Amino acid sequence: MTASNVDRLLAAARDELGVRPTPADLRELLAGGAWVVDIRPIGLREADGPIGGAVVVDRNQLEWRLDPTSPHRLDGFDDPNRTVVLVCDEGYASSLAAVSLRRLGLPGATDLDGGYQALAAAGLTDLT
Repeated sequence: MTASNVDRLLAAARDELGVRPTPADLRELLAGGAWVVDIRPIGLREADGPIGGAVVVDRNQLEWRLDPTSPHRLDGFDDPNRTVVLVCDEGYASSLAAVSLRRLGLPGATDLDGGYQALAAAGLTDLT
């Protein structure tokens, strides 16, 4: 069976991202100044719960809020070299979004392998 276009796009995104952090990596990344950004839709955040210590940015606003050159960027987000770990529900949409941020000039953008579900399975949904 031939892979769909979106499967090929995802594979290319993950090739570009390389090794993606796991839930066990997040506290160390946060201690080093990384931002963990929860891009799950509000319905999933309400159903499954928050990620303690994460910044919440809806996916449709992500590029504007994390572009250090944007007048709409988040307060304090002014370092294009900061590590940014995106978290979606299962780690698919976040891979595509991380590549989009890299194209904006954020070389440290990546995503959490397995997304929120992997974080919850590891019992690590509170990173504070």
